[in-house]
Amino acid sequence: MIIDCHGHYTTAPKALEEWRNRQIAGLKDPSLAPAASELRISDDDLRETIETNQLRLMKERGLDLTIFSPRASFMAHHIGDFQTSSTWSAICNELCYRVSQLFPDNFIGAAMLPQSPGVDPATCIPELEKCVKEYGFVGINLNPDPSGGHWTSPPLYDRHWYPVYEKMVEYDIPAMVHVSTSCNECFHTTGAHYLNADTTAFMQCLTSDLFKDFPTLRFVIPHGGGAVPYHWGRFRGLAQALNKPELQEHLLNNIFFDTCVYHQPGIDLLTNVIPLENVLFASEMIGAVRGIDPETGHYFDDTKRYIEAAELTAEQRHMIYEGNARRVYPRLDAALKAKGL
Repeated sequence: MIIDCHGHYTTAPKALEEWRNRQIAGLKDPSLAPAASELRISDDDLRETIETNQLRLMKERGLDLTIFSPRASFMAHHIGDFQTSSTWSAICNELCYRVSQLFPDNFIGAAMLPQSPGVDPATCIPELEKCVKEYGFVGINLNPDPSGGHWTSPPLYDRHWYPVYEKMVEYDIPAMVHVSTSCNECFHTTGAHYLNADTTAFMQCLTSDLFKDFPTLRFVIPHGGGAVPYHWGRFRGLAQALNKPELQEHLLNNIFFDTCVYHQPGIDLLTNVIPLENVLFASEMIGAVRGIDPETGHYFDDTKRYIEAAELTAEQRHMIYEGNARRVYPRLDAALKAKGL
């Protein structure tokens, strides 16, 4: 089985974006604000967007199951207040749940949290609990920067985040550490802000003893870990200067990286530097990079091709494709076992 741990509903029906635009307009003029009940998206609408996009490409590329969450750039936690994010998160999570019900063999959910700048993350817990208990979601997306590129929240090791971590441990779910849209013109959303955040999240963990407080807490850092694998020696040296243990002991029981890296040398570097037990297959398809690479004639985000071409054994590929995801996402493993898989 090939499990893609990083998928977003980037092809949701146009009605979702139209409703969101009305919600944003309502922040200035409350008379324009729509009720959640005004959003009407049928099962046929969902089938059409999935079957012609994600599911079609999954079948073409030989992928079996995607951990599916709301579109990352649409989370936009910096817009409005907690109530804005709460309503928006609930709507987006419900759509992903409906997709998982329509295509139960191909999609399983991960939750967007209703974060808001300056708001206690404990306010996210009701939505997290609903998604785990009622929707059967197997993970969450945690935005370390709800301000949208201005980094006004405390670092991930701060007790500010502990209410979410406590629930993650209680429900045995990991978090993909994933920012959203940048409203800071210095940082392009997908080309800079995402990768900056991946690197920043790792470094915040490196400088702390977070995992002493939460030894079973698990983070998936997407996009291949940003700059982390490329600068592994730098991070090892910084850990040493800070009198921290070697990174394998200090962080790699708790931090994992996905394969959303869109060229062969990048995947080769990732799989050579990072222990393979810490690498999970992912493509973020259909996501930030949708075009065809003129050097190869294949889509940049067809990451399975890179894993197949890497110098790995069949056992190592199985770890990356399936084994590691089932270990890092225990609720996913349980759901698969319940189906006899």
